[in-house]
Amino acid sequence: MKFAGYACGALAITLITLTAPGAVAAPDEIQVYTEEMSNPGEFGVELHVNYALKGAKEASYEGEKPGHHMLQATPEFTYGVTRTWEAGLYLPMALDPDGNLYNNGLRLRMKYIAPSEEGTRFFWGLSTEFGYASRRVSESRWGMELRPIIGYRDEDWLLSFNPVVDMDLSNNVSRAPQFDPGLKVTRKVSAGIHAGFEYYGEYGPLHQILPADQRSHALYAVMDVEKKNFDVNFGIGHGSSENPDKWVAKAIIAFPFNL
Repeated sequence: MKFAGYACGALAITLITLTAPGAVAAPDEIQVYTEEMSNPGEFGVELHVNYALKGAKEASYEGEKPGHHMLQATPEFTYGVTRTWEAGLYLPMALDPDGNLYNNGLRLRMKYIAPSEEGTRFFWGLSTEFGYASRRVSESRWGMELRPIIGYRDEDWLLSFNPVVDMDLSNNVSRAPQFDPGLKVTRKVSAGIHAGFEYYGEYGPLHQILPADQRSHALYAVMDVEKKNFDVNFGIGHGSSENPDKWVAKAIIAFPFNL
């Protein structure tokens, strides 16, 4: 099918671009958004977990906690406001190699997915986030994210593209919007199981995209498992040559709950 060809082509292009140097540190949330949301009136929770198997051992700015052997765990609480709107709350935390537990901030999110007719395979929407972060993980105290969501899903394939724009809002850093695209491509391998890859990049300021050899890249081999109301995404990723976190394992465990 044509879609399978496009997906394979996208994978090939991504693997080629990973030969370029760059610098991406693992964030607390490693995820490409799709059309999935909590049902209206339904509460849900996702636990985002990632661990730097081989990460940065030196801080890149004063006050940063290097990522090597850092375990990050971020509960995300969601609520389905309507069929097209979902609210979210993130509480990022981290456990360092010495056993110290840190609270690394708080973020609020609103996600919109456009309504579609039954049987429609294409989807689109927009997610916005606003919050603050501790200096342990960010030079900017306050930040905002705009995440367009563009995708396709059928019985076998899922493709979702997030051309993310990140904005630092504090006075001590540049406020130039940054372009950080994400791409997810998976294929059904058995009932309730999809496998594929997720790509994350940092391309620099939106008004002046970096040359190809200066962009940052990370590629994850992933698997999605859906069993009743219990969903798990897990994977392992490798950063490009100048990435301070070379190998990162990540997982997202999601399930709804009703109060």
